[in-house]
Amino acid sequence: MSSSIDYKSAGLDLDIYNETIDRIGKLVRKTHTKGVIDKFGGFASLFALDVERWLFSGGYRKPVLVTCTDGVGTKLKVATLCQKYDTVGIDLVAMSVNDCICCGAKPLVFLDYLAMPKDDPELAEKLITGMVAGCQEAGCSLVGGETAILPDTYAVGDFDLAGFVVGVVEREEVIDGSQIQLGDVILGISSTGLHSNGYSLARKIIFEHGQLQVNDVIPELGKTVGEELLTPTRIYANAVQSVLNHYPKKKKVIRGLAHITGGGIVENLPRVLPENKRAFILRDSWPVPPVFTWLQKLGNVKQDEMDRVFNCGIGFVMVVAKELATDIQKRLTDEGYPTHDLGEIREGPVGVSWV
Repeated sequence: MSSSIDYKSAGLDLDIYNETIDRIGKLVRKTHTKGVIDKFGGFASLFALDVERWLFSGGYRKPVLVTCTDGVGTKLKVATLCQKYDTVGIDLVAMSVNDCICCGAKPLVFLDYLAMPKDDPELAEKLITGMVAGCQEAGCSLVGGETAILPDTYAVGDFDLAGFVVGVVEREEVIDGSQIQLGDVILGISSTGLHSNGYSLARKIIFEHGQLQVNDVIPELGKTVGEELLTPTRIYANAVQSVLNHYPKKKKVIRGLAHITGGGIVENLPRVLPENKRAFILRDSWPVPPVFTWLQKLGNVKQDEMDRVFNCGIGFVMVVAKELATDIQKRLTDEGYPTHDLGEIREGPVGVSWV
């Protein structure tokens, strides 16, 4: 008689899976705010908007829900090479949250999707640890997600992450770029490095062309390749809320917001520019982190390609009223978000001009 076939023999151990869920649950509860009204582990997560009104004076009159989703991309390959997994969860939160806040929304809840070839409670715990840190920084709750074990889809050592955020904004306070005016100032908030974009090109330059390893020290950077590439993406939620909460909302001080990801400034900023408004940016108006100049030199990359692939040192852009630009710039810089005056909005076809 042939031996019995069970789920474990097919590559899925339910006992280890339950251990993974138990480890995750202890972490995610650290992020729960007053709006979370259910326990972790149900079929769905519940979040009460009326409870969450304590965050806003006056509450919501016409709340609009904002949803975003994103991943970390091939930065995960670097994490695997380094065997370091506790920071890419921050990147996962950042990529969705930084998109969500571009319309002036306050992030509320975050969910994740983790796919692996086999159950690995230790790996899952490290990944969730990063997500918890990211959610705490963004001020949102990690309320649930999905852990998928797919032995025939992912090779041993591979995994993938996807993130989903839900935010809220008052309908009359939605920032969509339509209020951008001629003469508005373009403020750029510094990135912490590559963030989570352009890693296919960066990996090709570093590992294929440069023949470097993750533990190689780069003198120009003062750190190893792995340390530089795994620097977490900066989360800008608090920066945006700081400005929105400080100035009267009726003034529409912030006219447009752009998360600078793949495509760089030249492709992301135009997404919020109204018709006949063009961004004129002074290229030397901010310090470019050394990782970008190092990559450009190592790979002999043309400047146009650098502009289109990487953030080149600016991770987030605010288009603001000219009369308050200096005050906003100082406020954000003092709060730990180095901010630079990049240029201004002028008449012209939608796009970016370097001056």
